[in-house]
Amino acid sequence: MSEYERPDRLRREPTIADIHELVGAATPHFALQIRNRIRNLIVGLPDDHPVRQEGERWIAHLEEVARGAEARGPVVPGERGLKSYVGDRV
Repeated sequence: MSEYERPDRLRREPTIADIHELVGAATPHFALQIRNRIRNLIVGLPDDHPVRQEGERWIAHLEEVARGAEARGPVVPGERGLKSYVGDRV
């Protein structure tokens, strides 16, 4: 559910439950969109706030989920390599 579907989030401090609601059953396809929603949710919180810490933990996880879904092999002759390709990672 987005912040537009839950306008009460705009009038109160975010909770860990809000983060868990956003994450839900995140798939690689939507991981980066969910990451952005969590960033927007925790943007004004102090570094030591438990909700910010939980949000940052999930942000790191979602970035890994998004990258883990990519399967890229070595550059084939005649093709241009992608900037995101790193070594032998498949």
